[in-house]
Amino acid sequence: MSAPTLFDTPILHRLHDCERILIAGAGGGHDLLSGLPIAFALQERHKTVFLANLTFTPVHRTTAQPVAPGLFETYADTSGPTGYFPEKHLAVWLREHGYPDRVFLIRKGGPADVRAAYGWLARELRLDAVVLVDGGTDLLMTGDEAGLGTPVEDVTSLLAAHALDLPVKLATCVGFGNDTYHGVCHAHFLENVAALTKLGAYHGVFALTPGVTAVDAWLDAVDWVQRHTPGRESILCASTTDAARGEFGDHHSLARTRAKGAELFINPLMSMVWGFDLDAVANRVLYRHDIAHATTPFEVAAAIEAFRDHTPLRPRRTIPV
Repeated sequence: MSAPTLFDTPILHRLHDCERILIAGAGGGHDLLSGLPIAFALQERHKTVFLANLTFTPVHRTTAQPVAPGLFETYADTSGPTGYFPEKHLAVWLREHGYPDRVFLIRKGGPADVRAAYGWLARELRLDAVVLVDGGTDLLMTGDEAGLGTPVEDVTSLLAAHALDLPVKLATCVGFGNDTYHGVCHAHFLENVAALTKLGAYHGVFALTPGVTAVDAWLDAVDWVQRHTPGRESILCASTTDAARGEFGDHHSLARTRAKGAELFINPLMSMVWGFDLDAVANRVLYRHDIAHATTPFEVAAAIEAFRDHTPLRPRRTIPV
C-alpha cells in the first residue's frame, strides 16, 4: 500500500497541471509555516515550489539581500535578530532536510508596494500558480462582520495576489477557532464559506494528520522554528500542531499562553485546511476600493475603520452546536 498523500485532495488537485507554484504567507509572522504541508506535498510530486512571507522581521537588521523594492531573499546562512527571524530559522530547517532554503521576505507596506512584490515574483519566477495561506480564518472576512480579526496584512496580500494574471490562484485558511481571541465570529466565517460555495469557489477541506509524510515534515519544521523563537512563538502554530497531534481542550504547549491565563479550546477543527478560489475571496472584500490608494499599513487600517463606521455590521452570533 502506498503512503498517504495530500496531493489528491480536491484543493491540491487544482494544482495538478501547475509546475511553478508560490506558497505565500498572507498575514506576516509565522503564516508561511501553515502552508508547509502543501509545499511539501507538491515537492513530493516534483513541482517547483517557492516560499514567500509578508514579514514582521525588521529586514534592515538582517543580511537578507534585496531583489526588488520591498522584496528580499533569505537563506539558511542569512544573519539577523536572534530573538525573532522565523523565515531564517525555517530556511535552516529546509537546508538541513534537503529542501531548497530560499525564502522571500515581502516587507510590510501599502497595497501598491505589496502588489509590486508579488508582480516581481510572478514574472521573475515564471509562476503558474499562487497559494496564499492564512494562519487563522480572518482572511475570509468581507468587512461587515462583527469582528475582522487582524485584517490589514491579510487583505493587502490578498489583493496583491488577486492582481496577478495566473492560471491558478488559491486561498487557504488553517486554524479554525484561533481568531476567536482576535474578535472573529466563526459563525460569520462559516456564513462566508457558504456564500463562496454558492459561487463554486469553495474547494473543501483536508485534515493535517500525522503519518502523512508532508504533515510529519510540517510538524518537525514548526517545532524547530518555535524552539528558535523563544518568547515569540506562534500561538496559532502551537494550536494547529497540538490539534494535529490529538490534544484537546485547555491544553497549553507554550509558556506564553499559560502566562496569559486564557482558557484554550484545542480541537480537531484547528488542524483543518480550508481552500477557496482566491479571486472570489478578494472580490467579496467590501472595502477593497477604499484601500486601493492607501500607501502604508496605517492608511489601510484607517480606511477599514472608516468603512466600518458607516456600514451596518452583522450581529455577533454563536454556533448552535
